[in-house]
Amino acid sequence: MKVTDGTTYRMLQTNLGRISTRLEDLRNQGATGIKLSKPSDDPAAIRPVLTTRTQMRSTERYLETMGISLDKMEATDGHLDHVENIMQRVQEITVNAINGALSQPDMTVLADEVSQMRQELLDAANGMVDGKYIFSGYNEDVKPFIENPNYNPNPPTDPLNLNPPYDPADSTTWPYIYQGTPNPTELEITPGEYLKTNLTGNDLFMGISNSVMQAGPIPPATGYPSDLGRIDIMSVLTRVEESLRAGNIGNVTDSNEVGAGGGLKHQMENLDIAADQNRRLRSQLGNRASRVETAMTHQEDVLIDLDQILSRYQDADAIETFAEITKQETAFQAALSITSKVSKISILDYF
Repeated sequence: MKVTDGTTYRMLQTNLGRISTRLEDLRNQGATGIKLSKPSDDPAAIRPVLTTRTQMRSTERYLETMGISLDKMEATDGHLDHVENIMQRVQEITVNAINGALSQPDMTVLADEVSQMRQELLDAANGMVDGKYIFSGYNEDVKPFIENPNYNPNPPTDPLNLNPPYDPADSTTWPYIYQGTPNPTELEITPGEYLKTNLTGNDLFMGISNSVMQAGPIPPATGYPSDLGRIDIMSVLTRVEESLRAGNIGNVTDSNEVGAGGGLKHQMENLDIAADQNRRLRSQLGNRASRVETAMTHQEDVLIDLDQILSRYQDADAIETFAEITKQETAFQAALSITSKVSKISILDYF
């Protein structure tokens, strides 16, 4: 077979092009640090790379949503801390009124302060984060608590009763109405694992568990009672104020207990129940926040592991890359030298 000059030149050109292309790819790897820039670079690595990238995006979404939820939980804890301070102050006022020989004007001054505490409690119950109500359950755009226009503080024996009087067993007679839902927000912290990240107003402030409220009132009842050992905190502060204004100290065994506000001594016991209720649910929220923080730490570790897997497939080794660049540059220079020498050869040199 006769090898012509054209065949020789085409072969030399092909070799130069191949070396040049390889050298360009290596220089791109050295500049970007990535050896897998297109599927043809390493077809076998495409699947694990795409799978790892998908897992990394999913993990990043988990971290983002958990971070937002943790911020809301911390904000909620701030409101609960304020509620605890309110309860402590109202307890101090109640103890002072029971133990001190106070005149009615002094009792009225204390009642005015409790009124302000009650308004602060309402503000905390209607607290918002990022434009959403914290304690409304699923109804984040609806104010959870409003005043009950039909609230009747008068005792059952009062002939002026136009509406049903206050009844601890019927939430429709309480001073405030809950407009939210008994459905706490749930966060998926890992695939298939959900965690409640907020408290509902009915559970925290009214003492009505979510399960009871979700089941609905049992006929012929029209409202809900607080769960055993729990109480409507709003009602307690309202009735403390009423007892102070009426000077009704009362006692659990006294007939004065049925007077205005039910009597301060009776409400003192209710204040203890209310404070314990707030502390217990605040502790539950703290445990959940701790679980979210642990889950975030775990997901951050997972993200690091995934990044290492991705690096194994697509990142170029700097030392190997630059050594290969040097090798290919030497080969390219050698090819250029040979090509220049071959191009000078002519058939006339053999005559």
